[in-house]
Amino acid sequence: MTEIRGDTAWAFLPDGTVPLPHVVAAPGAKYSDGALVLWATGEEAVLEIPPDSARACRNNRARAVWEHAKLGGADFRAVGNEPGWHLEIGPDSIRLVTDYGETRSAYPTPAPETDRDARHTTYRTASGDDTVRIELRGERCLDTMSGEEFETAVMLTLGEQTLRECGRALH
Repeated sequence: MTEIRGDTAWAFLPDGTVPLPHVVAAPGAKYSDGALVLWATGEEAVLEIPPDSARACRNNRARAVWEHAKLGGADFRAVGNEPGWHLEIGPDSIRLVTDYGETRSAYPTPAPETDRDARHTTYRTASGDDTVRIELRGERCLDTMSGEEFETAVMLTLGEQTLRECGRALH
């Protein structure tokens, strides 16, 4: 899996994450650290791994958003449906996108309230008059649309509105 940011492609490999600087080449874009080489064109790429291995890759948008959140500093990400929303919790801020991407909010990350025996964590935070309560439960959760399985059930309370769905730790 890779993400391209500016003049660097980040390759997520089983042994770790490797930054690959941009190298002038045509056609497409070439990134290399002198050993690994990534050729990227649109939604497809080829990763050349020494000594003689090459892997063809295709963008997987469903997985890429999780890696993008991780690269952006989030430690936890949750998603929900009807209405569509997602939440990213980082060390300094909580980012919340609701109404299918129409509404974006940011809150300071408070110290979590934890009950280790119940595998339950709660965050309570606010920005102006906008308050949010986030409950994370360490239990199996299935996405209501895709059926994808997650490790954490999430309940999000925004004023009088309650949203429920699933999430996972990113590290």
